Amino acid sequence: MKKIIIVFFTTFLLFSCKNEPQHLVKIEGKLIPINEELTSKKAIEAIIEPFKMKVEAEMNAVLSYTPNELNRADGKLESSLGNLMADLCFEKASPVFNSITGKNIDFALFNFGGIRAGISKGKITTRNAFNLMPFENQLVVVELTSEKIKELINYLIIENRAHPVSKQINLAITKNGYNLKINNKPIDSSKTYYVLTSDYLQNGGDNMNFFKNPVNLYKTNYKVRNAIIDYFKENDTVKIKLDGRFRSEI
Repeated sequence: MKKIIIVFFTTFLLFSCKNEPQHLVKIEGKLIPINEELTSKKAIEAIIEPFKMKVEAEMNAVLSYTPNELNRADGKLESSLGNLMADLCFEKASPVFNSITGKNIDFALFNFGGIRAGISKGKITTRNAFNLMPFENQLVVVELTSEKIKELINYLIIENRAHPVSKQINLAITKNGYNLKINNKPIDSSKTYYVLTSDYLQNGGDNMNFFKNPVNLYKTNYKVRNAIIDYFKENDTVKIKLDGRFRSEI
């Protein structure tokens, strides 16, 4: 009988001591206003300061020089900064794409809204490159049919603004429609074209839906910002001008 009682009480104690699952009952928050009463933590500042100084030094590093202000609104259908953006990305991505595929990029197209800041006359720093392209967009190449190229051209004409397009395009709006040459040749309906753009636009960003579902898509694993920085490092003076690559003759 004693054994039975001992077993009973032991079992009772074991189940009594069992941890019950915990449940979140309430969450409380407190609004802390950021004002002069909020003091900084000196110990944390001391840890961060060396890293802050290093980042500042890197961001302020001079990469190049421009004798003129560069912005996205100094022309109607093209701009100094747009031309620079498209041309430098074409120049930097072309050897990368060729090494991957053995093929050549035909031209580059980006969007007006993707240019987030201008560059003042004078020194060009790493900070300028980050301000110009603060996003992590990658350069990609899409293979498009001639019909898709026509959609692309119609988009540019309807938009009627200075989307960055590289100098391999010569597009004139005329009374009867438009005249187009790619690499100094009329569009060829029997061939496909390799167009450099960003992964954001390739996914239909800015309503550039002609980039969706291409014949082929090639990823370069090369960020737009890195191409900008590399170009500036390799060119001590940036010389760019409006050359009429996209214009109206009406």
